[in-house]
Amino acid sequence: MRSVSSAHSSGRTASSVTGFDHILGQLRAAGEQTRLRILLLLRESELTVTELTEILDQSQPRVSRHLKVLADSGLVERFHEGAWVFYRLAAPLTLGPLADLLAEGDTEALPEDMTAFARIRERRAKQAADYFAAQASHWEALRALHIADEKVEEALLELSGGPGETFLDLGTGTGRMLMLFADHYEQGIGYDLSPEMLAIARSRVMEAGLAHAQVRRGDFMEDPLQDGADIICLHHVLHYLTAPEQAIKAAAEAVTPTGRILIADFAPHTHEDLRETHAHRRLGFEDSEIEGWARRNGLHLIGDRRLEPPREGGLVTRVWCLSPQKSSQPFASSHSTHQVPHAAS
Repeated sequence: MRSVSSAHSSGRTASSVTGFDHILGQLRAAGEQTRLRILLLLRESELTVTELTEILDQSQPRVSRHLKVLADSGLVERFHEGAWVFYRLAAPLTLGPLADLLAEGDTEALPEDMTAFARIRERRAKQAADYFAAQASHWEALRALHIADEKVEEALLELSGGPGETFLDLGTGTGRMLMLFADHYEQGIGYDLSPEMLAIARSRVMEAGLAHAQVRRGDFMEDPLQDGADIICLHHVLHYLTAPEQAIKAAAEAVTPTGRILIADFAPHTHEDLRETHAHRRLGFEDSEIEGWARRNGLHLIGDRRLEPPREGGLVTRVWCLSPQKSSQPFASSHSTHQVPHAAS
């Protein structure tokens, strides 16, 4: 076997040596018991420093030092959400050879960690349930005005064009779209500005066991999005926005040349009360408006659905499918095998 020194003295490029050093650094960072435990826990879900401290039963300064080593080596990512700091496992491409090893890691060998993790998952689920209980009457009144959510979801799946690599849910809310499309992507990211909704989404993603999905706090119309997305979803989002076309522009910049942008929203209506009770800024959208925004941003309308309300005077739901290409053929991509859990919106 060639030694490390001989590798440096041979004709290898600087980039290959840098790659070797990077992998070596990652292996050194992961090669410690607590840090390996952290990596296996983050494989299950994004976690805060406080939550990791509780699970590991170690002091916060000690856990923070371990997290810094992992972050410096590129094994984990650190991000702020209000006053909280979350950590998540880096993307598989960044993890390199460790990606497969971590995917096969046995958390059953860490029963105490997983018991503590289950407590945190249950606590998140209770917080989400309490929030829903407080809002239930308002949401039920709105749902009564439009067709069942399941019909809208069927239309979205039908227009999606099949599975892809990356799925973005802009204005993820409860995270329902991340769950609905779970078998349509290898990496799913939900963006939202609301800490309350992100807490619910994170709890639901965790409960569903979707390790390939994550949520991020951010303004998707201002902050950079993950590019190269095969499917981008805007599910009942546009009517909340002051500049809906900016959302379509942001999606157009992030979608692949053969990808699809799915929009579910209402047709024009006269329910002025929704401005007060549900903070709707726009009372629906004309087809011509959506098509005009699409054209201005290099997109084509390649499919749509009209879903009638359950009663007269209700809200008509429209689903539009936009793409940089005119063809309605599905994009070519490998199929993921993640199962879609059933859940309410």
